[in-house]
Amino acid sequence: MNVEEFTGRKKKVSVTGLGYVGLPLALALAKKVCVIGFDTDTRHIGHLRRNEDVSGELTPADFADTDISYTDKAADLAQASFHIIAVPTPIDVSDNPDLRPLLSATETVASILKKGDYVVYESTVYPGATEEECVPLLERISGLTCGTDFKVGYSPERINPGDKVHTLANTKKIVSACDAEALALVSALYSLVVEAGLHHAPCIKVAEAAKIIENTQRDVNIALMNELSIIFGRMGINTYDVLEAAGTKWNFLKFHPGLVGGHCIGVDPYYLVYKARMLKYHAHVIGAGRFVNDSMGGYVGKQTVKRLISLRKTIQDGRILVLGITFKENVADIRNSKVVDIVEELRTYGMTVDVSDPKADADAVRRMYGMELRQPQEKAYDAVVVAVSHREYAELSEPDFMRWFKDERCLVVDVKGLYRGKLPNLNYWSL
Repeated sequence: MNVEEFTGRKKKVSVTGLGYVGLPLALALAKKVCVIGFDTDTRHIGHLRRNEDVSGELTPADFADTDISYTDKAADLAQASFHIIAVPTPIDVSDNPDLRPLLSATETVASILKKGDYVVYESTVYPGATEEECVPLLERISGLTCGTDFKVGYSPERINPGDKVHTLANTKKIVSACDAEALALVSALYSLVVEAGLHHAPCIKVAEAAKIIENTQRDVNIALMNELSIIFGRMGINTYDVLEAAGTKWNFLKFHPGLVGGHCIGVDPYYLVYKARMLKYHAHVIGAGRFVNDSMGGYVGKQTVKRLISLRKTIQDGRILVLGITFKENVADIRNSKVVDIVEELRTYGMTVDVSDPKADADAVRRMYGMELRQPQEKAYDAVVVAVSHREYAELSEPDFMRWFKDERCLVVDVKGLYRGKLPNLNYWSL
């Protein structure tokens, strides 16, 4: 099999999982080859057939001039010879890897797998998962042998939701495969859409490890900033002032404190911790970073209450406005949002909390967290917590905040430091 068979429309590519990773990849490939896009969410397939991206990440131009068909029927995957799996890899309630979506997608592809086919994984996993978990499942269900009857590769995604600068096309991509022959075709196919070039990892396990440490490194560094913010808070100095001063040195790494949620930085390190535990090693630094970052929502909630008490507010009768529920700024994605931890902490004190967000889908918030999104009310709140730095919030001024407050004994909690030095007449606190 060669790439010309795909560019000549003699063979097809399938993409299983049409979320924030799979959909842009499927559309980019569909400008070059024939693509079958598969997802189990029938409603989502309906949106895609109308060229609608409910996440708001893609534009009409991304859907234009594409040779793609969308389906929720697994049997349609049999038309393809090159299968890409890009499903989520979350964690469970005990912070252990939840491989059910990945293994379910693997079973689906295995059920239609035929001799000569390729299967490439993009989902983030712990090193070894592709060959130890997925390949045996492919072989058992298909009755075929990896390396002889079909080939396997791994090319970790590097999509950053909300980022219009670092795109699929201009970000170098890691590729790996079970042998040299497979690596050649995997590379040729991805080269059709990745202009920045490819990095050939020597084996699949190296590619898996490279992906998982990208986010683990960020997690540990943000945890350091969060711990510093707690220390500096007790000293009575502003963390962002400290970081601005330290950042004048050429080799200072510019990380900032904040909430670490979502489906990458807040999840991937747990996969590495899990694998380390399997190898009889306790990942001290990585685990400590996860503890610090997972604690920050509760910390922000407690600091909000402490400062309201200092303003002689009656906590049980208090009402708080939280601005932002998505896991990061300027996206609609609410998965693993740590803003929820702030809300839940405030509610444990008997406070009423209204949550507002211009990006999030109200139905999704209701289903996932049991919360109702509300529009801010005038003269209603004791404090406003700006939890997510959406661009809609960037220009808020003192008069904007004042119209929401009950009285002058009010508080602005600025998680991301958006308004540092801009609200001189208001009680203000940030990480």
